[in-house]
Amino acid sequence: MRAVVTGGGGFLGSHLVERLQSDGHEVFVARRADYDLTLAEDAERLFADARPETVFHLAAEVGGIGANRANPGRYWYANLLMGAHVLEQARRTGVAKLVLTGTVCAYPKFAAIPFSEDDLWNGYPEETNAPYGVAKKSVLVGAQAYRDQYGLDSIFLLPANLYGPRDNFHETNAHVIADLIRKMSSREEEVVLWGDGSPTREFLYVEDCVEGIVLAAERYDGAEPVNLGAGKEISIRELAELVADVVGFRGKITWDTSMPNGQPRRSVDATRARELFGFEARTPLREGLERTVAWYRDHAVASAPA
Repeated sequence: MRAVVTGGGGFLGSHLVERLQSDGHEVFVARRADYDLTLAEDAERLFADARPETVFHLAAEVGGIGANRANPGRYWYANLLMGAHVLEQARRTGVAKLVLTGTVCAYPKFAAIPFSEDDLWNGYPEETNAPYGVAKKSVLVGAQAYRDQYGLDSIFLLPANLYGPRDNFHETNAHVIADLIRKMSSREEEVVLWGDGSPTREFLYVEDCVEGIVLAAERYDGAEPVNLGAGKEISIRELAELVADVVGFRGKITWDTSMPNGQPRRSVDATRARELFGFEARTPLREGLERTVAWYRDHAVASAPA
């Protein structure tokens, strides 16, 4: 097939591009430097240039708690407009299949654990990332509306928190695993972490997520959203201790309880993905962390300024 991957130069996108190319597909990589999908004219130009049969919309503006607190308006605006423009161009150009990625941040703050897709609308998301989560959830509404009115075959996937090689290790907008690896790989004797360590998260290795996306694209054509997860819940405190062990950090871990914890618990029910298209995560957390740390040491550290 001839496919477009928006955000194809990013963390998840680059892994998906490699997988699609290895499967023999013709892949057009849509990078932000070339196409600003918050602009309708850039989205139209992308679809004219690429002429895709299948579109994987992964492009997003996102970060950790700090980045979400600093950019709530931008994250709402950018993610909503990118999704809307991709949907409209997919409709106009007759795309055969549109695969949209949402976010676990769209779930209500106090949703029952594990998160079921049926509970997606049973409350408001956790405040620090609600604008981002609501924007993504609005794209789901658009996808279902476009399916009803125009017959657009669009599916919507909700991955758990991702990690792995090529993750974003930036000092101010990295997610928790990348942030822990960067901090604990420094020569500091103490790392200071936000909150009290009690919240829980579920983490999905990036290559497992790619497998779920590919399977869904091949086998699923339904309107209902589908979780992609590993089924393992871990507290941030336990995660910090595990990352410290993998990295070899022997310093002090200090919890800054004046800073927010974020959502109290996160874990997804991936039953629907298993039943509908045969997805199951394969990578144990420690093994995935070891691969991620190895990549960071080989690439991020080596390219850091002296």
